[in-house]
Amino acid sequence: MTTTALTSDTTLLTLRIAMLGVGRWGSHLLRNFLQNPDVTIAAVIDPWAQNLKRSQDRFAPIAPSDTQWLTDWQTALETLELDAIVVATPAETHYQVIRAALSKGLHVLAEKPLTLTVAESIELCELAQKNNVQLVVDHTYLFNPAIACGRRSIAGLGNLRYAYATRTHLAPVRQDVDALWDLAVHDIAILNYWLGDRPVRVSARGKSWLQRDIQTDLSPNGLADTIWATLEYSNGFWADLHFSWLNCDKQRRMAIVGERGTMIFDELAPEQLILQYGELVKTEQGFSPDRHTREVLPIVPQEPLKLLCEHFVHCIQTNESSKISSGWLGADLVTVLVALSDSMNQNSAWISLDDRSLVQPHVVAIG
Repeated sequence: MTTTALTSDTTLLTLRIAMLGVGRWGSHLLRNFLQNPDVTIAAVIDPWAQNLKRSQDRFAPIAPSDTQWLTDWQTALETLELDAIVVATPAETHYQVIRAALSKGLHVLAEKPLTLTVAESIELCELAQKNNVQLVVDHTYLFNPAIACGRRSIAGLGNLRYAYATRTHLAPVRQDVDALWDLAVHDIAILNYWLGDRPVRVSARGKSWLQRDIQTDLSPNGLADTIWATLEYSNGFWADLHFSWLNCDKQRRMAIVGERGTMIFDELAPEQLILQYGELVKTEQGFSPDRHTREVLPIVPQEPLKLLCEHFVHCIQTNESSKISSGWLGADLVTVLVALSDSMNQNSAWISLDDRSLVQPHVVAIG
């Protein structure tokens, strides 16, 4: 295994990374790591020959000539000299692959969610600590400049009251997890980031029109393609969220409402982040809007996934745990998702998270 720390003359050595999974999202990760000067792609691995061939046709011309294109990740871990592995495979495979990589002393960047159970996520975090390697989870929105700007600007809203968000589109429809595990994790990560907090109780309900016949431990009634979820935070802040795979009205929109105004993040709009100020003033006739202004927050365009990949490399080079999207933060988000699934399976019952706190608290990202 090559050394990834600083050498005596402070020259950084190139990291040898294996890319596991080159489907839709894995291809974006591979593209970014191929463009990173501190990385060499030692292997590209995908058990689906069609995915592997498509990736090889596209990326082989810009990949190192000795990059290996493989279908068997176990053989790659046993035979190749690696520093790290990037895991972009179905969620149900994460635990086995990540555990094997961490056990061999490899750093890991894992696509979200980290795993499908809290116990497995905690085990992987503890294993990374034991072996002194870095475990980072691909919660890409935490590297979005608009989200970082929102974290810095949220104080201007005064006391926060509630939030609402919608994440809907037609496809891609997953067959390993439901829409909750596919989509909700993004907005929960953003809310926790902005608020510097985590929910204390949650409730959810879902509906399955497309895949009622696919039952899993998390989704015994079929994979829900449409979800409504409510999160309550320790200070009484409330968030209502809506997710769907089968809505033609594609939206990526979230709003935070405070006493002085509303901050709107609309990923699909030309002006992604807006502050709308305004208050209700009590008059003899009732309430009247006052001081209504609109401010477009300037965002420096940068690809969030590129920033994530650079962050992962930096964590390895400095051997410092991520303060933005560590394994522990990923495990905490898994805790919230499991509670939401439990609520769905219990007719929208409120599920408390007070007794589901992690052994080690995570670091809330501050932009």
